[in-house]
Amino acid sequence: MSGFDPAWLDLREPADHAARSAEVLAAVASDFADLEEVVVADLGCGSGSTLRAVAPHLGARQRWRLIDHDPALLAHARARLSAWADVATDDGGELRLTRGGQEIAVETFALDLAADPLPAPARLADLVAASALFDLVGDGWLRDFVGALAATRRPLYAALSYDGSTRFAPAHPSDLAVIAAFNRHQQTDKGFGPALGPAAAETLARLLRAQGSETVEGASPWRLGWAETELTGELVAGMARAVADLPDAPAGLDGWLAFRTEFAGVRAEVGHLDVYARPPR
Repeated sequence: MSGFDPAWLDLREPADHAARSAEVLAAVASDFADLEEVVVADLGCGSGSTLRAVAPHLGARQRWRLIDHDPALLAHARARLSAWADVATDDGGELRLTRGGQEIAVETFALDLAADPLPAPARLADLVAASALFDLVGDGWLRDFVGALAATRRPLYAALSYDGSTRFAPAHPSDLAVIAAFNRHQQTDKGFGPALGPAAAETLARLLRAQGSETVEGASPWRLGWAETELTGELVAGMARAVADLPDAPAGLDGWLAFRTEFAGVRAEVGHLDVYARPPR
């Protein structure tokens, strides 16, 4: 799996936090409200954004296991979390955070999820979480992951999986062709086999239900306006780079990018789906 730019992760975090489905997050919070301490494993943790979004909805004592293949991202996550906390103690081992009356212990693990979809630190967690991960994985990997979840009876909170729907305003004649091409690129191999891309979230929910899990699902679209101009600009540039890599890139891509870059006030909506799955009792 290729790495992600920490600057991109930091830029998208406010939009990610605003987009998360309140209904799905409330279901997660309700199920873990009575635990004295909740242990959460965050797969593909990136900058630690999932912890910052979810921890305020959980109890006073938490233990997070942040798992990512990239040691540099894990170091970035520790720094971001230390700055986010009211008090942080980081001796290079367990990171201990205090924020808003909550005590949060954080461990980091540099592990390759492509080799092991549900590594040991996640297998005994109370909750497995992942954000913006499953649209990167292939069908075989996802089936292995869901099978491991079922075998260990772990609940899953999977947020912000891209669903293939992107809309811009003002419109451009090439929008549909560029978005379709971008969605094709989303199905190329990201390190986990040919990716499911926009089909990932619905496939994940279906596989979980087939294993007997009860799912709570909710839309979590980015809604980007004037305040998110920088993020929209990076989104557009990233889409153009991805589409340009395709052998069948649509004609007019340069004109589309120039138009989108010129209109700094462009509005965009990018669809995602959140899924929470409770294992069968």
